[in-house]
Amino acid sequence: MARMTQLLIFAGSTRQQSFNRKLAHATAAIARDAGAQVTLLELSDFNIPLYNADLEAQGTPADVIRLKEVLWQHPAWIICSPEYNGSYTALLKNTIDWASSPVKGNPDWQDGGKSFRGKVVGMLSASPGALGGLRSQSHLAPLLINAECWLAPKAFALGSAGSAFDDNGALLQQTHSDRVRAVVDQVLWAASRLQPAAGQ
Repeated sequence: MARMTQLLIFAGSTRQQSFNRKLAHATAAIARDAGAQVTLLELSDFNIPLYNADLEAQGTPADVIRLKEVLWQHPAWIICSPEYNGSYTALLKNTIDWASSPVKGNPDWQDGGKSFRGKVVGMLSASPGALGGLRSQSHLAPLLINAECWLAPKAFALGSAGSAFDDNGALLQQTHSDRVRAVVDQVLWAASRLQPAAGQ
């Protein structure tokens, strides 16, 4: 790559033993090896309530502004999406709803799409089941496209996740690491070409 790309990685779960949090951590190590400057984001570090327009009218929470800034600063993202009832989590949807909502009277954030528009996003998921959370990806994809993100064609769903990681959280099978690396490489490749416009 001509320059190091800022890559944001996060999971749509805050559970301590979440397979998708493990996958996010493993992906961060793989991405650093690929030459990315990685920010590993934990949604639990943000105090963001359930979205409510009446609450928002009283003032957008400070941590929502902080989240918007982090998303905007990174031209490339990897989202590790858990699957609950055949779709993405309420936590992930709530995060996107807040981050994409305009902040009235704020010149920096009155454009609700600013944090999403032009971002290159790769999708990963992990699940104890055979499909690996694939259905969550199928629901998340149109949401990201609607937010004007560039969605990487490559994705990976890690099945049988309960036996996929070693004691240090790394992926045990090289084939799994290779699949994750393929998504990372494609996201970085696309972001390096779209990056001049992604932060506008």
